[in-house]
Amino acid sequence: MIKKVLFDLDGTLLPMDQEVFTKTYFSMLASKLAPYGYDSKELIDGIWKGTKAMVKNNGAGSNETVFWDTVSAIFGDKIKKDIPIFDEFYSIDFDKAAKSCGYNPAAKRSVDKVKALGYGVILATNPLFPSIATEKRIRWAGLEPDDFEFFTSYENTCFCKPNPNYYRYVIDKAGCSAEECVMVGNDVKEDMVAAELGMKVFLLSDCLINPEGRGISAFPSGGFEEFDSYISRQA
Repeated sequence: MIKKVLFDLDGTLLPMDQEVFTKTYFSMLASKLAPYGYDSKELIDGIWKGTKAMVKNNGAGSNETVFWDTVSAIFGDKIKKDIPIFDEFYSIDFDKAAKSCGYNPAAKRSVDKVKALGYGVILATNPLFPSIATEKRIRWAGLEPDDFEFFTSYENTCFCKPNPNYYRYVIDKAGCSAEECVMVGNDVKEDMVAAELGMKVFLLSDCLINPEGRGISAFPSGGFEEFDSYISRQA
Protein backbone atom coordinates (compact mmCIF):
# COMPACT_ATOMS: atom_id res chain seq x y z
CA MET A 1 0.00 0.00 0.00
CA ILE A 2 1.32 3.44 -0.95
CA LYS A 3 1.64 5.96 1.88
CA LYS A 4 3.99 8.65 0.52
CA VAL A 5 4.69 10.20 -2.86
CA LEU A 6 8.08 11.83 -3.31
CA PHE A 7 8.43 14.53 -5.96
CA ASP A 8 11.61 15.88 -7.44
CA LEU A 9 11.56 19.65 -8.06
CA ASP A 10 13.90 20.89 -10.81
CA GLY A 11 12.69 19.57 -14.15
CA THR A 12 9.76 17.79 -12.51
CA LEU A 13 7.42 20.15 -10.65
CA LEU A 14 9.43 23.10 -11.96
CA PRO A 15 10.06 22.84 -15.72
CA MET A 16 13.56 23.85 -16.70
CA ASP A 17 16.53 23.26 -18.91
CA GLN A 18 19.12 22.48 -16.24
CA GLU A 19 22.00 23.98 -18.22
CA VAL A 20 20.16 27.25 -18.92
CA PHE A 21 19.07 27.60 -15.29
CA THR A 22 22.56 26.88 -13.92
CA LYS A 23 24.20 29.36 -16.30
CA THR A 24 21.70 32.07 -15.34
CA TYR A 25 21.97 31.39 -11.61
CA PHE A 26 25.78 31.29 -11.53
CA SER A 27 26.05 34.45 -13.62
CA MET A 28 23.77 36.30 -11.20
CA LEU A 29 25.66 35.02 -8.16
CA ALA A 30 29.03 35.96 -9.65
CA SER A 31 27.75 39.49 -10.36
CA LYS A 32 26.54 39.79 -6.78
CA LEU A 33 29.92 38.76 -5.34
CA ALA A 34 32.19 40.63 -7.79
CA PRO A 35 32.15 43.92 -5.82
CA TYR A 36 33.44 42.01 -2.80
CA GLY A 37 36.64 40.91 -4.52
CA TYR A 38 35.65 37.58 -6.07
CA ASP A 39 36.78 36.81 -9.61
CA SER A 40 33.74 35.44 -11.43
CA LYS A 41 35.43 32.41 -12.99
CA GLU A 42 37.25 31.48 -9.81
CA LEU A 43 34.05 31.81 -7.80
CA ILE A 44 32.01 29.64 -10.16
CA ASP A 45 34.80 27.04 -10.30
CA GLY A 46 34.87 27.03 -6.50
CA ILE A 47 31.11 26.60 -6.24
CA TRP A 48 31.29 23.67 -8.65
CA LYS A 49 33.94 22.06 -6.45
CA GLY A 50 31.73 22.60 -3.42
CA THR A 51 28.79 21.09 -5.29
CA LYS A 52 30.81 18.02 -6.30
CA ALA A 53 31.89 17.59 -2.68
CA MET A 54 28.23 17.57 -1.61
CA VAL A 55 27.39 14.95 -4.25
CA LYS A 56 30.18 12.76 -2.86
CA ASN A 57 29.12 13.32 0.75
CA ASN A 58 28.33 10.03 2.44
CA GLY A 59 27.26 11.23 5.85
CA ALA A 60 30.42 13.01 7.02
CA GLY A 61 28.33 16.06 7.93
CA SER A 62 25.53 18.12 6.50
CA ASN A 63 25.84 19.11 2.87
CA GLU A 64 25.99 22.69 4.09
CA THR A 65 29.08 21.96 6.19
CA VAL A 66 30.75 20.01 3.39
CA PHE A 67 30.08 22.82 0.90
CA TRP A 68 31.46 25.65 3.01
CA ASP A 69 34.46 23.64 4.20
CA THR A 70 35.31 22.92 0.56
CA VAL A 71 34.99 26.49 -0.70
CA SER A 72 36.77 27.95 2.33
CA ALA A 73 39.73 25.68 1.56
CA ILE A 74 39.88 27.53 -1.78
CA PHE A 75 39.07 31.11 -0.75
CA GLY A 76 40.09 31.10 2.91
CA ASP A 77 38.07 32.25 5.90
CA LYS A 78 36.93 35.34 3.98
CA ILE A 79 34.22 33.43 2.17
CA LYS A 80 32.67 32.18 5.41
CA LYS A 81 32.62 35.76 6.70
CA ASP A 82 30.81 36.68 3.48
CA ILE A 83 28.03 34.11 3.94
CA PRO A 84 25.56 36.95 4.77
CA ILE A 85 26.13 38.24 1.23
CA PHE A 86 25.17 34.85 -0.17
CA ASP A 87 22.12 34.84 2.11
CA GLU A 88 21.14 38.26 0.79
CA PHE A 89 21.49 37.00 -2.76
CA TYR A 90 19.06 34.13 -2.15
CA SER A 91 16.69 36.40 -0.24
CA ILE A 92 16.54 39.23 -2.77
CA ASP A 93 18.22 38.50 -6.10
CA PHE A 94 17.59 34.79 -6.66
CA ASP A 95 13.96 35.29 -7.69
CA LYS A 96 15.20 36.82 -10.94
CA ALA A 97 16.47 33.38 -11.97
CA ALA A 98 12.84 32.27 -12.30
CA LYS A 99 12.92 33.76 -15.80
CA SER A 100 15.11 30.82 -16.86
CA CYS A 101 12.47 28.30 -15.76
CA GLY A 102 9.08 27.36 -17.11
CA TYR A 103 5.76 26.90 -15.35
CA ASN A 104 3.24 24.11 -15.60
CA PRO A 105 -0.04 24.45 -13.65
CA ALA A 106 -0.47 20.68 -13.95
CA ALA A 107 2.27 20.28 -11.34
CA LYS A 108 0.14 21.76 -8.57
CA ARG A 109 -2.92 19.86 -9.78
CA SER A 110 -1.01 16.60 -9.49
CA VAL A 111 0.28 17.43 -6.01
CA ASP A 112 -3.27 18.31 -4.95
CA LYS A 113 -4.57 15.08 -6.47
CA VAL A 114 -2.01 13.03 -4.55
CA LYS A 115 -3.08 14.68 -1.30
CA ALA A 116 -6.76 14.17 -2.14
CA LEU A 117 -6.04 10.46 -2.51
CA GLY A 118 -4.78 10.48 1.06
CA TYR A 119 -1.06 10.13 0.40
CA GLY A 120 1.61 12.14 2.16
CA VAL A 121 3.67 14.35 -0.16
CA ILE A 122 7.41 14.92 0.24
CA LEU A 123 9.66 17.12 -1.85
CA ALA A 124 12.71 14.98 -2.59
CA THR A 125 14.79 17.61 -4.36
CA ASN A 126 18.54 17.11 -4.59
CA PRO A 127 19.77 18.95 -1.46
CA LEU A 128 22.37 21.18 -3.09
CA PHE A 129 20.65 24.47 -2.18
CA PRO A 130 19.93 26.24 1.10
CA SER A 131 16.34 26.01 2.26
CA ILE A 132 15.56 29.62 1.31
CA ALA A 133 16.49 28.89 -2.33
CA THR A 134 14.40 25.73 -2.30
CA GLU A 135 11.40 27.61 -0.92
CA LYS A 136 11.77 30.15 -3.72
CA ARG A 137 11.84 27.43 -6.39
CA ILE A 138 8.81 25.74 -4.85
CA ARG A 139 6.90 29.00 -5.26
CA TRP A 140 8.12 29.42 -8.84
CA ALA A 141 6.37 26.10 -9.48
CA GLY A 142 3.08 27.51 -8.14
CA LEU A 143 3.27 25.64 -4.83
CA GLU A 144 4.02 26.48 -1.21
CA PRO A 145 6.56 24.87 1.13
CA ASP A 146 3.76 23.71 3.41
CA ASP A 147 2.26 21.73 0.53
CA PHE A 148 4.87 19.14 1.54
CA GLU A 149 5.42 17.23 4.76
CA PHE A 150 9.06 18.24 4.45
CA PHE A 151 11.67 19.02 1.82
CA THR A 152 15.36 18.27 1.67
CA SER A 153 17.93 21.07 1.61
CA TYR A 154 21.66 21.31 2.15
CA GLU A 155 21.12 22.18 5.82
CA ASN A 156 19.15 19.06 6.76
CA THR A 157 20.68 16.32 4.59
CA CYS A 158 24.03 14.48 4.54
CA PHE A 159 23.67 12.80 1.14
CA CYS A 160 22.77 13.69 -2.45
CA LYS A 161 21.24 11.94 -5.40
CA PRO A 162 22.03 9.45 -6.88
CA ASN A 163 23.40 7.99 -3.62
CA PRO A 164 20.80 5.45 -2.44
CA ASN A 165 21.49 6.64 1.11
CA TYR A 166 19.74 9.87 0.20
CA TYR A 167 16.52 7.93 -0.36
CA ARG A 168 17.10 5.84 2.76
CA TYR A 169 17.33 9.08 4.72
CA VAL A 170 14.12 10.45 3.20
CA ILE A 171 12.01 7.35 3.83
CA ASP A 172 13.39 7.04 7.36
CA LYS A 173 12.39 10.64 8.04
CA ALA A 174 9.00 9.93 6.45
CA GLY A 175 8.51 6.96 8.78
CA CYS A 176 7.69 4.40 6.13
CA SER A 177 9.29 1.67 4.05
CA ALA A 178 10.59 1.94 0.50
CA GLU A 179 7.74 -0.27 -0.69
CA GLU A 180 5.24 2.28 0.62
CA CYS A 181 6.68 5.10 -1.52
CA VAL A 182 6.51 6.35 -5.10
CA MET A 183 9.35 8.51 -6.40
CA VAL A 184 8.43 10.91 -9.21
CA GLY A 185 11.27 12.53 -11.11
CA ASN A 186 12.69 13.46 -14.50
CA ASP A 187 16.28 12.27 -14.11
CA VAL A 188 16.87 8.63 -15.03
CA LYS A 189 20.12 8.36 -13.05
CA GLU A 190 19.26 10.47 -10.02
CA ASP A 191 15.57 9.70 -9.51
CA MET A 192 14.98 6.21 -10.88
CA VAL A 193 17.76 4.83 -8.65
CA ALA A 194 15.06 4.82 -5.94
CA ALA A 195 13.70 1.66 -7.57
CA GLU A 196 16.80 -0.19 -6.39
CA LEU A 197 15.56 0.24 -2.82
CA GLY A 198 12.14 -1.19 -3.64
CA MET A 199 10.31 2.07 -4.29
CA LYS A 200 7.81 2.41 -7.07
CA VAL A 201 8.93 5.08 -9.51
CA PHE A 202 7.40 7.28 -12.20
CA LEU A 203 9.59 8.97 -14.80
CA LEU A 204 8.17 12.38 -15.69
CA SER A 205 9.30 12.84 -19.26
CA ASP A 206 8.52 16.53 -19.89
CA CYS A 207 12.11 17.61 -19.06
CA LEU A 208 13.75 14.21 -19.30
CA ILE A 209 17.41 13.93 -18.28
CA ASN A 210 19.15 10.76 -19.42
CA PRO A 211 22.78 11.63 -20.25
CA GLU A 212 23.92 8.02 -20.20
CA GLY A 213 21.18 6.92 -22.59
CA ARG A 214 19.85 4.27 -20.24
CA GLY A 215 16.87 2.16 -21.23
CA ILE A 216 13.69 3.53 -19.68
CA SER A 217 11.07 1.09 -20.92
CA ALA A 218 10.88 -0.56 -17.49
CA PHE A 219 9.68 2.65 -15.84
CA PRO A 220 6.11 3.98 -15.92
CA SER A 221 6.51 7.33 -17.65
CA GLY A 222 4.80 10.28 -19.27
CA GLY A 223 3.57 13.77 -18.42
CA PHE A 224 1.39 14.84 -15.50
CA GLU A 225 -1.75 13.48 -17.14
CA GLU A 226 -0.18 10.03 -17.34
CA PHE A 227 1.10 10.35 -13.79
CA ASP A 228 -2.38 11.24 -12.52
CA SER A 229 -3.74 8.08 -14.15
CA TYR A 230 -0.88 6.04 -12.71
CA ILE A 231 -1.30 7.28 -9.14
CA SER A 232 -5.08 6.81 -9.30
CA ARG A 233 -4.51 3.15 -10.11
CA GLN A 234 -2.40 2.76 -6.96
CA ALA A 235 -5.29 3.78 -4.69
